[in-house]
Amino acid sequence: MNAVIFTGPTLSAADARGELEATYLPPAAEGDVYRAAQKGPQVIGIIDGYFERQPAVWHKEILWAMSRGIHVFGAASMGALRAAELEVFGMEGVGSIFEAYRTGALEDDDEVAVAQAPAELGFRALSDAMVDIRHTLELAVEASVLTAPIAAALESIAKALFYPDRRYSRVLQGAREVGLPPAELAALEAWLRAGSASLKREDAVAMLRTIRDRMASGLPPKAVRYAFENSSMWESAWRLAGESNESDVILLDAVLEELRLEGDTYTRVQQAAVARVLAIKHSYVQGLAQGGPQRVLAERRLWSHHKVTSGDDRRRWMKANNVDDARMQGLLEDEARVGWITNLAALDAEGYVLDQLRVSGDYPRLVERLRAKQAALAAQGMEDPTLEGARLTLNELHRWYFEERLGRAVPSDLDDYIANLGYTGLAAFQASVLREFCFINGSPVKTRTPD
Repeated sequence: MNAVIFTGPTLSAADARGELEATYLPPAAEGDVYRAAQKGPQVIGIIDGYFERQPAVWHKEILWAMSRGIHVFGAASMGALRAAELEVFGMEGVGSIFEAYRTGALEDDDEVAVAQAPAELGFRALSDAMVDIRHTLELAVEASVLTAPIAAALESIAKALFYPDRRYSRVLQGAREVGLPPAELAALEAWLRAGSASLKREDAVAMLRTIRDRMASGLPPKAVRYAFENSSMWESAWRLAGESNESDVILLDAVLEELRLEGDTYTRVQQAAVARVLAIKHSYVQGLAQGGPQRVLAERRLWSHHKVTSGDDRRRWMKANNVDDARMQGLLEDEARVGWITNLAALDAEGYVLDQLRVSGDYPRLVERLRAKQAALAAQGMEDPTLEGARLTLNELHRWYFEERLGRAVPSDLDDYIANLGYTGLAAFQASVLREFCFINGSPVKTRTPD
């Protein structure tokens, strides 16, 4: 087996065989690339993959395949997305869609996503991809079927549709509803029968021809510049192989059912999960290596957050969370990536904090409490209290805050805790907590005298 290609709605296996003799498999889901790589092909090509209904193909399994000497190509759809994200690691992208994702001209996954029929119907596309609609509208302008302003309006109508609903018929219906010129719409509808084009199909064919030419000229084993750690490899294997993957999906559905019953908690967790996947994906684009100090810091933060202070605590936590040693390594690697990207984005995020608080409904509560605290401290002359005036030691202040206020132990690594909350250092944290102590206790204390 020299080449394995994942394809579906973009290009049928029958049509693809006319370009490249290969083993053709359905659209890639999580674990499929890993399983294909185990059989040792020279090349894996990804055209189509799942965006929902099944977990998407993982970055890790692609990295693992390349570390085994397998060349991995991507184009047109999910393949173009993953190739743009993993180009820095050696995945090869082909075609204009890949280039658009690589340069940032395209960002949204829904640009290439389509609804697809089940296997019994050949995975054929049930909707039109946004990149294909845009490309076709550009061709219509070139053919003088549409004017540029009308094409732009049609593009906006198409983009506003949920991707499974994107079909030319729906776009034209929306255009008529908003009153676009009937003559131009009728001309476009007639022209589409022969004039519509698929940029995705063109890119898929280009990838197959690239693979064919590269293999014909002799393709040495893929060489990569990263080291794929055994722990991550086995974590991926555990997650992605056979029955464990199916049981994970069953468990996920059951847990989500319970979570949805908690109302707002589901929304909060879902938003955090979206932020998590975006951070992990961006870390691959940025080329963050595995392991290193970020990995150590991530482990320290996780155990501190869950009050895990011993080996027994760790084993209990892992058992409660259905995590074995191999999967734990993968979780910590992802945590390192999330932490790294979070730190990079922290400065930019500060400008959005107030708006986020307004959206979440927390803004009025926090502002009301802030004003009450400022007024109370000012009335008692406590705007800038000291430990000496409060008759507290630093350790006593920490115990009051963590044990009495937060109901948890003082973190073993207080510096990390403080840094994660965005304080500039221990002094700033101490001043904030001391003001909180004085506000709640209302005891008369001495204020700091000017230097």
